[in-house]
Amino acid sequence: MKFAELMGYIDHVLNFKLFQIQQTPVTVSSLFMFLLVIVAFFILSRILRRIFLKRIMDRMRLEEGTRYNLTRITHYLVMLTGALVAFQFVGIDLSGFMMVFGLLSVGIGFGLQNITSNFISGLILLIERPIKVGDRITIGNTEGDVMEISMRSTTIRSLNNISIIVPNSEFVSSQVVNWSHRDLKIRLDIDVGVSYGSDLEKVLKCLREVAAENEEVLPKPRPDVLHLGFGDSSWNMRLRVWIANPKRHPLIRSAINCAIVRKFRENDIEIPFPQRDLHVRSPLPLPLTSAEKN
Repeated sequence: MKFAELMGYIDHVLNFKLFQIQQTPVTVSSLFMFLLVIVAFFILSRILRRIFLKRIMDRMRLEEGTRYNLTRITHYLVMLTGALVAFQFVGIDLSGFMMVFGLLSVGIGFGLQNITSNFISGLILLIERPIKVGDRITIGNTEGDVMEISMRSTTIRSLNNISIIVPNSEFVSSQVVNWSHRDLKIRLDIDVGVSYGSDLEKVLKCLREVAAENEEVLPKPRPDVLHLGFGDSSWNMRLRVWIANPKRHPLIRSAINCAIVRKFRENDIEIPFPQRDLHVRSPLPLPLTSAEKN
């Protein structure tokens, strides 16, 4: 095959019309250029995120959640721009194309409601930042750290190191406990009951000592000891402390509970258990039947 024939064959393949959109033929070459532009903008997005944005964020010393949000939004904007440029580069009129897409969206909208809702919710999470990457949150019965916020879902790593995928709409429509939102300092309430025969002043002193001896309990705000009321078999006491690291609240609570048990035993303070008195009555005599009387 001669060179001219080879070039003609290649030209025929590249200009072969695959399909047509609004009187604009889409050929192999135009489709190839479309994909090439998309890949080029994807590479550009990675360069912007890894080099330029990283240097800017390092100088500004932004927190991890803000860094993640900026990189995600930058990626979405670059890829959207790339898609627009790719369509224009191929020669497709986007105004007419969007009209066709709008008509189609009416028919498929009901089937894509969840996807659209999760996508919009993901944008809300990135812009409003009620949660961000690195936060310790509780949603439903799940407690864990936010690892990733994507277009459709958010990945949470539970305390058991299990990745849980939660749709973004859950964070917008449901109640979410964010242990790390703005101020990291949180308060722990530890409840304990003591017997009525205990020395009240000694109980108050022991609970204050437990708080003071724990290195992870903050001195300010000062720990408080409250008498909540009178139970069936105990005084209901509450030790109220503040900690700086919300992610360690289960461990700190456990350490304080153990310290209370040891401190009370050292000072002969009883932690009563629920007691119930059971009264057994003698059975009433049954009336005799006529046969028994005879």
